Amino acid sequence: MKKWLVILMSLLTMMVLAACTANEDAGKEKDDSGSDDGAEAAEEDSGEKVLYLNNSKEPTSFDPAIGFDAQSWNSLNNLMEGLTRLGEDHTPEAAIAEDWDVSEDGKTYTFHLRENANWSNGDPVTSDDFVYAWERLLDPETGSAAAFLGYFIEGGEDFNSGEGSADDLGLTAVDDKTFEVQLENPTGYFLHVLTNPAFFPVNKAVAEDNPDWHTEADSFVSNGPFALETWKHDDEMMMVKNEEYWDADTVKLDKVHWAMVDNENTEYQMYQSDELDASDIPADLSDELIDGDDVAMEEQGGLEFYRFNVNEEPFTNKKIRKAFALAANREEIAQYVVKNGVEPAFGFVSPGFTSPDDGDFRDANGDLVTFEPDEAKKLLAEGMEEEGYDELPPVTLSYSTDDTNKAIAESLQNMFSDALDVDVTLENKEWNVFQEEQKELKHQLSRSSFLFDYADPINFLESFITDSSMNRTGWSNEAYDQLIKDAKAEKDEGKRWDLMYEAEALLAEEMPLFPIRYYNQVEVIKDGVTGILRHPVGYLELKHADVE
Repeated sequence: MKKWLVILMSLLTMMVLAACTANEDAGKEKDDSGSDDGAEAAEEDSGEKVLYLNNSKEPTSFDPAIGFDAQSWNSLNNLMEGLTRLGEDHTPEAAIAEDWDVSEDGKTYTFHLRENANWSNGDPVTSDDFVYAWERLLDPETGSAAAFLGYFIEGGEDFNSGEGSADDLGLTAVDDKTFEVQLENPTGYFLHVLTNPAFFPVNKAVAEDNPDWHTEADSFVSNGPFALETWKHDDEMMMVKNEEYWDADTVKLDKVHWAMVDNENTEYQMYQSDELDASDIPADLSDELIDGDDVAMEEQGGLEFYRFNVNEEPFTNKKIRKAFALAANREEIAQYVVKNGVEPAFGFVSPGFTSPDDGDFRDANGDLVTFEPDEAKKLLAEGMEEEGYDELPPVTLSYSTDDTNKAIAESLQNMFSDALDVDVTLENKEWNVFQEEQKELKHQLSRSSFLFDYADPINFLESFITDSSMNRTGWSNEAYDQLIKDAKAEKDEGKRWDLMYEAEALLAEEMPLFPIRYYNQVEVIKDGVTGILRHPVGYLELKHADVE
């Protein structure tokens, strides 16, 4: 992963970053004879290029301010486009903004929007559409989990916290095609941040006329490579090439069909029967399939981890939290449970983030959370004595419904029993319910995942400051908050990285969460399918995709 981040950071420096239906029939439609070949035959007759993919679950939302999760990003990223977009080299390139100017102090960006940038309904994309969308992102009434990304903007945090107003935001529509942004501090990776779907524009006129514009295909307007033709909720979606897109000539596909199958084995069966053009590899088939010619493996910046609710016993005690963290054998989970070439996580920031001295963040800060069963048992005893426990209060481990999540949870259950002699109850819930309950701190110990929104370690670390919508642990630490605040304001890159190293070490010392494994992207892809981009830090990109 280091290579792509070396390229990325060098370029940025020069620029001054569901309840789901496991429906085996959710792929290609059948013809009247009941054969699965009907859709394929129709495509051949029409000459259309159609790519068949699986979105796994119903998108949480196609409202850019709300759909802040993997279930929404991959599809939304191909319907919409922001000022910048990740290119084939995984770095930000001109998108709706054809170019921009940066002030000498690095705090003012003036974006010049393309004259031929239009919405799918023919409306021009204007600077007012960006002002409207970004104000709404930061408006506390919206309740966006992605609002913290907008704290780079002058007045953004104050407005979102209720201490400021929209009038104080550093957002100005100079004219229809000129958009000016004032930042709180110089931010060298700002152009990468803007590739996140949270910063996509919203057609102001459409949204004001119909606040629910994003909930159905017939009312959805897009400004990206594709438009939304049909959307059968919890079942399937069909995207079509957006002829109003400014770069429509680059788009080779006529359509993209998305199934919603939340089962890896069913997904792979659909791939085998030509109902899908790509599929994840089920863990139980990894050893058999991982070396196949149709396998593509890419790095991905992200972490699977578990959150403690530090307000609920017994995890109010730091030593007990650390005991559970050190009792987890993450190497065993990576190698024998998840498989597919994933790496165990001994820290929170994934490998691949290149420091100012060309080192790697992970190498520099070392292994912070390891498997130490003897130390874990000792810490548990000490923590129980501190709390006056003769018996540990009951512990429930929660996870969202998924085969891999279940397998990891069962492994952890056994590890806690073996190393700590603790019986842990497992609880699974459907994704939407699980996510809402986690936000409301209704879980005691719960599974989580994080995919980097932009290519800088601060993105993960800032998630655990007090009152962050991404925190979801109840943990609050003034020293940690100050480290993150100082790092975000620090202009000297060497000093900024030192502050981030210190912050990660403090996170490991306090242990409001513990890591399991780093993410990668492994899939099987049909012959003749080309140009699908899966960015290490970013989202699925189909703008350049093609099928024979």
